[in-house]
Amino acid sequence: QVQLVESGGGLVQAGGSLRLSCVASGRTFSSYAMGWFRQAPGKEREFVATIRWSGGSTRYADSVKGRFTISRDNARNTVYLQMNSLKPEDTAVYYCAAARGSYVYTVAQDFGSWGQGTQVTVSS
Repeated sequence: QVQLVESGGGLVQAGGSLRLSCVASGRTFSSYAMGWFRQAPGKEREFVATIRWSGGSTRYADSVKGRFTISRDNARNTVYLQMNSLKPEDTAVYYCAAARGSYVYTVAQDFGSWGQGTQVTVSS
């Protein structure tokens, strides 16, 4: 298990950008696949993006493809989510998650460690 702490959320106008960061504790960060999920009020948590332990493979939800970019810096134990061209429908609490293993994971049940979440609000 790793401990995860997200930051970077806030209020932004539609069309703007934000970069979320997630710092992991522990010395085995590089052995985890990392993901971002989000949950809007009254809705279920949904997959946003994921990145393999090596950073070589990524996958995105169709709703964010071409606008969001996930990346990681294993030397800093940090994963990022760059969000561009934000829309009001991107408003949600964004969660960072870690999955032990060498695959690309997109299902929440595959992730064993979760951060506390950071609020992203996009105004129209």
